[in-house]
Amino acid sequence: MALSHTILAVLSYQPRSGYDISKCFEETVSCYWQASQQQIYRELAKMEQQSWVRFETVPQEGKPDKKIYDITPAGQAELRRWYAEPTEPTPIREDLLVKVLAAPFVEPNRLIEELYRRRQMHCEKLTDYQAMDAQYQAMTNPPKTEQFRYLTLRRGMRYEQDWIDWCDEVLGFLKAELP
Repeated sequence: MALSHTILAVLSYQPRSGYDISKCFEETVSCYWQASQQQIYRELAKMEQQSWVRFETVPQEGKPDKKIYDITPAGQAELRRWYAEPTEPTPIREDLLVKVLAAPFVEPNRLIEELYRRRQMHCEKLTDYQAMDAQYQAMTNPPKTEQFRYLTLRRGMRYEQDWIDWCDEVLGFLKAELP
């Protein structure tokens, strides 16, 4: 999957500025796709060249003009084309797993410190997602678009919880192994 397909999916909900797309990534997409604001703007320029998006310029006083991007019929066709393709699991490239693999040959306290640090990071992210979850839970009869967003949030919550559980498992093993 390319960043462009994620942007097309986001724009399918409503037209947005590049900044608003970036905020949407932070608030709703970050549990499964991350991109910097610079990457998003670069991709939007490419997508405009491919006629997948168009923009309307909105003048702003005291600031540069704002571009509001919208998905075009060609962009909708590309999203449907990509959507019809089968998905493949994303390969894992995780430094922490390599450190666990190397643990028998190095000082174990460094790994313990790193596991606690990473565990804390995943706890903080899970807390953020749980706050978003509470907002969804408070909705009465949410629209279908929100229900699908919620499903992606639930996957992000499980991802973070799984990391926490795994860190606890490795920490328990290391503590039992240390003299």
